[in-house]
Amino acid sequence: MLLSVALIFAVGLSLGWLCKKINFPSLFGMIIGGVLIGPYVLDLLDGGILAISSDIRRAALIVILIRAGLKLNLSDLKKVGRPAVLMCFLPACFEIAAMVLFAPHLLGISTVDAAIMGAVVGAVSPAVIVPRMIKLIDEGRGAKKAIPQMILAGASVDDVFVIVLFTTFTGLAQSGSISFKSLINIPMSILLGAIVGFAVGYLLSVWFGRITVNPLVGMIIVLSASLLLSSFESKFGEIVPFASMIAVMSAGMAIKRKAPKTAAKLAEKFSSMWVIAEIFLFVLVGASVSIYSAANAGITVILLLLAVLLFRMAGVFVCLLFTKLNMRERIFCMIAYTPKATVQAAIGGVPLAMGLPCGEIVLTVSVIAILLTAPLGAFGIDLTYNKLLN
Repeated sequence: MLLSVALIFAVGLSLGWLCKKINFPSLFGMIIGGVLIGPYVLDLLDGGILAISSDIRRAALIVILIRAGLKLNLSDLKKVGRPAVLMCFLPACFEIAAMVLFAPHLLGISTVDAAIMGAVVGAVSPAVIVPRMIKLIDEGRGAKKAIPQMILAGASVDDVFVIVLFTTFTGLAQSGSISFKSLINIPMSILLGAIVGFAVGYLLSVWFGRITVNPLVGMIIVLSASLLLSSFESKFGEIVPFASMIAVMSAGMAIKRKAPKTAAKLAEKFSSMWVIAEIFLFVLVGASVSIYSAANAGITVILLLLAVLLFRMAGVFVCLLFTKLNMRERIFCMIAYTPKATVQAAIGGVPLAMGLPCGEIVLTVSVIAILLTAPLGAFGIDLTYNKLLN
């Protein structure tokens, strides 16, 4: 396993650096490196590290969500208002609707299978979006209209919304009916996650205010609390509707609100930690990609993905109607809401494991979505933010 860790660092750093030298996002190199050393090409990674790959990726995602929370001000989100709420679900609904509309004709699958596929593809990637939005917040880009904050919040809730829909659609495919409980779980999980996370963050900030805590120790405490929140969802999520990703970000927001100086020190430590977490996240995402599925996809899948992405961008545009954003800023938001990676890598193979007829094609489409949108979305954000945002 130690050799696998060394390979992940070596391949991730070297190919990431190489991509930066040619003005490509470093994550593209990391994903390609993961594909190369993964089980579908050179098969150089230890089976033990692949077995816990999903847990490692989730831990890396938690790191970036904590960073996001520590950078977010509630006042900024209140300033954005309605568009921030709509961005949480409307673009995903547009994309899923497009998949249901086009996929049965292009791929010959049923409407329910198309809905499952839409739910897999419909989630954006916080791992791609969040670091870039944090960078924009630090640089003050789009700050006057809180554009990065709106995208940050929307991308995190979007994932929760889509994952709950995915569970609902797979349940429909297995049982032939949708339960009322699965639908009510969507708002309940988001609300409960926000309340619990904010309470945890508030208690931590009070504790940090009463005792002197080294920032490194504080980082470990916050990370441990966040991992516990994630573990609670994994263990009791079917009993209690609870969105741990929302809880983690809410905890960071509470610390930012109650103890801004402490939040700034913690954010600095988590920024350093993200350097390591990013490599593991994207190399292991690449390792989960089946290159054979991608090779067999054909042009039809690519055209389908481009079509549903256009619908997603249209959904973003609708969210921003009647706002003070100008056309350049709206275009940036539409571009920033396209990358996909982590959720697709996490749940793309679930329908196949469940034995659903659509399993193989859903896995194939999710693989192509990662390879197509993660680098293009990241490149689009990096290339345009200087030109489109004040």
